[in-house]
Amino acid sequence: MAAAAGLYGRLNRSSTRGFLAYVAAGAACAAVLACFVIPAAEPRAGDANGGLRLSSRSARVWPDLAFNWRVVVATVVGFLGSAFGTVGGVGGGGIFVPMLNLLVGFDTKSAAALSKCMIMGASASSVWYNLQVSHPTKEAPVIDYKLALLFQPMLMLGITIGVELSVIFPYWLITVLIIILFIGTSSRSFYKGILMWKDETRIQMETREREEESKSSCAARDVVIDPSCEEPLLCQPQPKEKSALETFLFNLRWKNILVLMTVWSSFLVLQIFKNNSQSCSTFYWVINILQVPVALSVFLWEAVQLCRESRARRMDGNWECVCEASIEWSPAQLIFCAFCGLLGGTVGGLLGSGGGFILGPLLLELGCIPQVASATATFVMMFSSSLSVVEFYFLNRFPIPFAVYLICISILAGFWGQSLVRKLVHVLKRASLIVFILSSVIFASALTMGVVGTQKSISMINNHEYMGFLDFCEK
Repeated sequence: MAAAAGLYGRLNRSSTRGFLAYVAAGAACAAVLACFVIPAAEPRAGDANGGLRLSSRSARVWPDLAFNWRVVVATVVGFLGSAFGTVGGVGGGGIFVPMLNLLVGFDTKSAAALSKCMIMGASASSVWYNLQVSHPTKEAPVIDYKLALLFQPMLMLGITIGVELSVIFPYWLITVLIIILFIGTSSRSFYKGILMWKDETRIQMETREREEESKSSCAARDVVIDPSCEEPLLCQPQPKEKSALETFLFNLRWKNILVLMTVWSSFLVLQIFKNNSQSCSTFYWVINILQVPVALSVFLWEAVQLCRESRARRMDGNWECVCEASIEWSPAQLIFCAFCGLLGGTVGGLLGSGGGFILGPLLLELGCIPQVASATATFVMMFSSSLSVVEFYFLNRFPIPFAVYLICISILAGFWGQSLVRKLVHVLKRASLIVFILSSVIFASALTMGVVGTQKSISMINNHEYMGFLDFCEK
């Protein structure tokens, strides 16, 4: 147990500067590309549209829920995407939106709304499953509530920013930014998975060698030992086993959950007021700005607590981590976490996902073991996706029968995925499987978003549609 816990702490010490440089370079390339593409798309003087047809807001297209090959294929893809997406802690919005848009036939906005429904269903079932399992290495909940409190408010604020940007950003630019980010995060996660796999292999080999040496020494001395202690690792003091109910109650942290629910409710109320106000009016912008102090207040409250606990432990000579992340909490680290939370939420708002494409890899980067990273990211996504679902319901953005059907599929997939993968991890003693699943889902999302984005951009070019920034107040 101690070796497994120390493994991820050692991997965490690898530098993230290369990845950050990659993201910055990718954003710079996208900005330079925008400087060349957008001026070419600007209307010419003397012509109202400069020979270009302004891209209209997508019309609502809601196919009927009927048993046909499209729905069957979408069910299979949605089930597998939900199962493995929640195991990796990324949700799967990058797969759901193209699937619902191209395969089933929903318009882009409705597909994004239904994607949130699927993420909510899978996340809720995964959280229920994770509340009934124990932490693999120590006496603690598998969901890290401290990290959830740190990231959830910034993630929700980022989702609001992402939704606003999706109104004005051209589709091709959103596609380029998402592909750059997804390829970077999937590559980084895959690299960490390889390192974890190698260290797990080394630990297993050392364990077998110690067992063989112990058995050989016992046989040489001709000592009779307890058959139940033939494997030394199993004879170490083990934590007291809890019943299913005791584990469930132990994993619940009502104080933290109430704080998260308060943040969720505050954002919901503000979103409802914003959606019922006139776009770009004074009241609209006041409601928008009010979301900033709500998010910052909770983030700073949790950040101050983490700094104080970390400093108090160091002064007492206790170098144990305050929470699952094996880093030394400092203002610089907390600012970095706030930025990543905003970035993850912004990507979620642009894409129609829950923000897990950033949060899952980030938690691994901070030093969380894969089981905790997956459980915590899924827990945070449950709040962010459910907020969007309630908001979209009031806006009548998705058909109820289709939403209920997809939510049921995702709930079943969440249970199946968590149960299957956790059993594989337990049998093979390879938690790196979760990291490989995470990187695979992100890469698949980059691939599908790239294909869909390229196809739509080519169609817009052929139809001479406007490909520059749109007017926010004309939405």
